[in-house]
Amino acid sequence: MKKSNVKVPPIIFRQGPRVYLRPVSREDLPQMQTWVNDPEVTYFLSQRYPMTSEGEVAWYEGLAARKNTDVVLAIVLRRNNKIIGTMGLHHIDHINGLAVTGSVIGEKSCWGKGYGTEAKMLLLDYAFNTLNLRKICSAVLGFNGRSKRCLEKCGYKVEAVREKHFYKNGAYVDEILLAVFKEDFLPLWKKFEKSSKKKA
Repeated sequence: MKKSNVKVPPIIFRQGPRVYLRPVSREDLPQMQTWVNDPEVTYFLSQRYPMTSEGEVAWYEGLAARKNTDVVLAIVLRRNNKIIGTMGLHHIDHINGLAVTGSVIGEKSCWGKGYGTEAKMLLLDYAFNTLNLRKICSAVLGFNGRSKRCLEKCGYKVEAVREKHFYKNGAYVDEILLAVFKEDFLPLWKKFEKSSKKKA
């Protein structure tokens, strides 16, 4: 049987100047498993136990059943279609208009370059302007200044600090709770859209 030479275009759910978001695929799982077993990556996460390939597959296969409460997307570089992390909306509550965001840039060479901020803006646009949610929450460990700054650039504000809440790397550390309301995000989104058009 002759193989087709037709090139299938990448799936793009939301797109920014440098990254786009798409659904996670089964082919992403080996890369994701590498990230969640890397101590340098999990240093900033609540992940404590090793992740097996069977565990990754079970998590992935459960996504479809949770699509109304959990949306997980791959963060992909536009220039080479390489996945560099994941980002999601969790515990989506359509009655109260709430959700929780979580994210990880697993490719360490991509840390500190603003990709997470861009991806978060795209996800919040989806949360507020498509799902019509009104408030998105998140949390970071007290020593994770990079993630806190990323969230603040997207409009999040600190709501509370849980002192010595998590045991991490031999010590109890604070958990910082943040949130962004739709009305505070929308002006930032307009600026983001305007800037994105200039870069296109």
